[in-house]
Formats: sequence, C-alpha cells, structure tokens
Amino acid sequence: MDLLLLGYGKMNRLVASLAAERGHRVAAAVDAGDAFPSGWSPGLVAIDFSVPGAVVAHVEHCMAAGIPMVIGTTGWLDQFDTVRALVEAAPVGAVYGANFSVGVNAFYRLVSLAAAILPAEFDPFVWEAHHRHKLDAPSGTARRLAELLRAGGREPGEVASTRAGALPGTHTVGFDAADETITLTHTARSRRGFASGALLAAEWILGRRGLHAFNEVLTLPPGETPQETQP
Repeated sequence: MDLLLLGYGKMNRLVASLAAERGHRVAAAVDAGDAFPSGWSPGLVAIDFSVPGAVVAHVEHCMAAGIPMVIGTTGWLDQFDTVRALVEAAPVGAVYGANFSVGVNAFYRLVSLAAAILPAEFDPFVWEAHHRHKLDAPSGTARRLAELLRAGGREPGEVASTRAGALPGTHTVGFDAADETITLTHTARSRRGFASGALLAAEWILGRRGLHAFNEVLTLPPGETPQETQP
C-alpha cells in the first residue's frame, strides 16, 4: 500500500516509520504550504494528521483525485456535513475518528456499559490531559466520552482538560457516589498505538465508499457497511 501523508508533524512521522516496518511505502508527504500532488495510481491512501482548518480542503482534493482517506486530525467536526457530502459524492471512502487507538475504542465501550448499568446516584465526570502543543481542548476523545455518557442518560457537565509538557494523552471517566467512586482510565504510553490504528484504517478503507467512523473498522465484518454515519 502506498501512502500520502497530509501534515508531517510527530504523528505522521511515526506513521511513516511504522508503515516501513509493515511493508508499506510513503509516496509523498504534504506539509503546510506545499502544493497538493496529482497523478497518483490506485492503491494510494491519504492519512491526515494536519490541522483542523486544512481538513476540508484535504478531503476535497483527495475525493476529487479518487484517493481514499484516513482523517486523524481532530477539531473539524463543525464541518462534518461538508466533509460527508464531499465523501458521499466520491468513488472512494474515508475513515475518521477522534482517536485511532484500539485500546481507546475498547475504552469507549466500557464507558458506555458503565453508564448503562450504574445507578443514578453515581455522578459522572470526564478529565483529560495532553501535551502542551495540542490545539483542541477538550480533546476530541474527551468530547466523544461525554457524548457516550449523554447517550446513556448521564450528564457529565464540563469536561476538565490539562495541557502540559509532553503528555501523549490520558483520559479518565469517573462515576462518583456518596460512599464510593469508580474511575476508568486510559493512558497512552506513546503515540505508536494511534499510528498503528491509522494504518489499520488505511488498509480497511481501500475498496470501500462512504464516510466511516473508526469503530466500524474494528467491528464491521468484511464487506459490510452501515446505513448512515454520524459524528
């Protein structure tokens, strides 16, 4: 598989390193200010770890060129309808996610289960921490956790965020009652898990159409697609 890397910061440099280990080839990397390349052959997948403001333009370029995408950038969901329309009109597909860690996506399921089974007196909260250079606060993962709680009938209130140092990412969901507290925490020891998930999504999206959430990569049988995707 050939890769077009959109953005060449820490995440896509890690994707490039891991891709080489898995026998994939980085055909090109496009960073801020670079011209978008053209003339690519089938079998190319773009992986976007850039900035929120670049996502729509990247989707537009890729869909017009017939290049499937993995969108790992966060902070762009206010443009979700625009992105979905671009992808649905194209002959190729795209995968997006707030977090491409397989462990985080299992964490989402645990949080949903806890929200469903705990009594009402357990009051939920969400806290997350990331490195000081992360642009969005709260993170897309934390917002997704809050959405899962609300879907389970729980209101977490304000999501607490910390930005400091070189933290790669910690997310905690707690349920507090008068006599006891339950906390569920996912801690990323490195960004390698995110890069691995992005490559898994890139392999999965080849030959598919439509816009897909990352959890579908982990749960859908081969050849099956959902009726509709929502953020």
